Amino acid sequence: MLDRRQILAGLGMGLGTAAIATVSANPLWAAASIKPDAASALLVIDVQNCFLPGGSLAVKDGDQVVPVINRIAKGFANVVLTQDWHTSGHVSFATSHGGKKPFETVDLKYGKQVLWPDHCVQGTEGAALSKELAIPQAALIIRKGFNKEVDSYSAFTEADGKTTTGLAAYLKSRKIKRLFLAGLATDFCVAWSALDARKAGFETSVIEDACRGIDTQGSLAKAWADMAKAGVKRIQSGDIVV
Repeated sequence: MLDRRQILAGLGMGLGTAAIATVSANPLWAAASIKPDAASALLVIDVQNCFLPGGSLAVKDGDQVVPVINRIAKGFANVVLTQDWHTSGHVSFATSHGGKKPFETVDLKYGKQVLWPDHCVQGTEGAALSKELAIPQAALIIRKGFNKEVDSYSAFTEADGKTTTGLAAYLKSRKIKRLFLAGLATDFCVAWSALDARKAGFETSVIEDACRGIDTQGSLAKAWADMAKAGVKRIQSGDIVV
């Protein structure tokens, strides 16, 4: 499983060509045409201005996921959006730790924490969802990372590994069984959300071309390998019948 406490700290090291080839051959990565039904939900992860070109923590080509997400969302009656929603001076910000720089790590009560540039601060334009998203049927926005002392990458569980967002209970109350994930970034918030979705018992697919990754030190390949091992399916937007 991808360890959320080891971001950028040798993440993905040692995942060689043979391992990647093995993952690519995993039958879970093959998909037939999929028609979303009442038990299916689309989970759109963190398509926010800070993660888009020009943002403080921009994901390369992150804006390219928006038209793909808008198109496939038309096929889903059930859609949930997530937002990183940090306080000023959040514990995950490098500026909150004297002498530290972005992408260095510190030890916190819950383990190793990577320090990020300030991003997605509550109420700022950077924290806003992209204005280009067009998903009027979205019924819920899950805001995560609002606890000043704990980071939160997954849509389901904070970085302490035990505090939940309530998303799993919401989805189960709506009788959702199948989740389809899109958004930013593939190898971080999307991957951790997908892994936690599997832990919660949902059939889970990540829509590869509706995501973009950071891919630092092999993190993208490792994320896909960990997701495949957990039973997450890797599909394309064209696999979904809208």
